[in-house]
Amino acid sequence: MKNIEKIDIFNFDLELGKHKPYIGLSYQIFGQPLGSSPVIVVNHALTGNSNIAGKDGWWDAITGEDKSIDTNYFTIIAFNIPGNGYDNDESNLIDSYRDYTVRDIARIFWEGLFFLKVENIHAVIGVSLGGAIAWEMAVLQPDKIDNLIPIASDWKATDWVIGNVLIQDQILKNSDDPIVDARLHATLLYRTPEYFNQRFQRDKLDALSALQIEYWLFDHGYKLKSRYRLAAYKLMNHLLKTNDITRNRKDFLSIVSEIQSNIHLVTIDRDCLFIADETRKTYRELINVKENVFYNQIQSIHGHDAFLIEFNQLSNILNPILNNYKLHNNVSA
Repeated sequence: MKNIEKIDIFNFDLELGKHKPYIGLSYQIFGQPLGSSPVIVVNHALTGNSNIAGKDGWWDAITGEDKSIDTNYFTIIAFNIPGNGYDNDESNLIDSYRDYTVRDIARIFWEGLFFLKVENIHAVIGVSLGGAIAWEMAVLQPDKIDNLIPIASDWKATDWVIGNVLIQDQILKNSDDPIVDARLHATLLYRTPEYFNQRFQRDKLDALSALQIEYWLFDHGYKLKSRYRLAAYKLMNHLLKTNDITRNRKDFLSIVSEIQSNIHLVTIDRDCLFIADETRKTYRELINVKENVFYNQIQSIHGHDAFLIEFNQLSNILNPILNNYKLHNNVSA
């Protein structure tokens, strides 16, 4: 685990009323030293972590020297959602997962940023669950983020997402092999029917009719089980359900009209979890109250997982947003 650092947060009151005497917030920094360069925050997805670049970095194709998120120029901060288990500290796992919401995680991230003396952020980029956290971060501090970039995500949990969270939660609570079985179901949401049909074509592994698709799904389940904790899965899955920037606030347009950030919506045309039509609806509403909102779409048979695969398309979207800043400030790419 490379250069993982930790911030101690004391006496934190959660949105639903519970008091937490202590929360440990771990993070990694890539690129330039803190205080020397513009800051980009990257929020990870459900089974992700802070290791975004370098060896085993889940977004190494996007983050690094001369890449879209350029470590030659930017300071990149990636927090671990508390309870995701990446720091291998059993004491940081969270059993009372229903106490937490996406809003709590966004507030915790801001606590971390203020501790690090980061007052302004060039971009907050969030993928999937991380995008929901990014939305909340922008609402909580509407004048501190220059560019809000939620990818394959949404500002609210739709009924479709909530229904799938329920199924996942039931599997995680009741299965004899919960991580594997929950992953089988979730993986079907992360890809598309066309992907599965084109890749496997009902191919069999043996005469007993074991199919390639079955082997592939189980392989994904067992791999996740080898590196992921049950408590972490329960928490991250639950957080998806709590995503709603309007909860106990004003209406959507009133809230987003206060966000000063440029908002760059990035959807995936065949996403089976955060469906593209919801993002298009958000864009159509946003342009009524904001001029600096932009819609981007990745085309991919891979569906929701395209943010981990379609790096050329992602780079084409991110490069103008991030590199225009460098050009404006006379910095060579």
